[in-house]
Amino acid sequence: MALDLSMPILVVDDYQTMVRIIRNLLKQLGFEDVDDASDGTGALAKLKQKKYGLVISDWNMEPMTGYELLRHVRADDVLRTTPFIMVTAESKTENVIAAKKAGVNNYIVKPFNAQTLKTKIEAVCGA
Repeated sequence: MALDLSMPILVVDDYQTMVRIIRNLLKQLGFEDVDDASDGTGALAKLKQKKYGLVISDWNMEPMTGYELLRHVRADDVLRTTPFIMVTAESKTENVIAAKKAGVNNYIVKPFNAQTLKTKIEAVCGA
């Protein structure tokens, strides 16, 4: 199955430059419907307003981290099945394990390129 390029994607990162980088990579891959939020709280509000096919979230954010956002998403009956990719600059094993236990679908360590992102999205969205 090919990737659904029309699927809405929510990028969550408190660092606007990173949002722009991920947005550009997604555009290179052909995704058009990309929204962003600067933290987990803003992301949750957007997730309740619109159905996203994928969330790509940074781990380290204030006031709500990507890990806390993931836990909220997985605890919500409506959002529970939303594919979730965690992005982080740290490849600490305990973070990867915690994210997996919380139900993350995939994990990307910065820096990464369009091909890495595509591979992770395909793995998560069943391409």
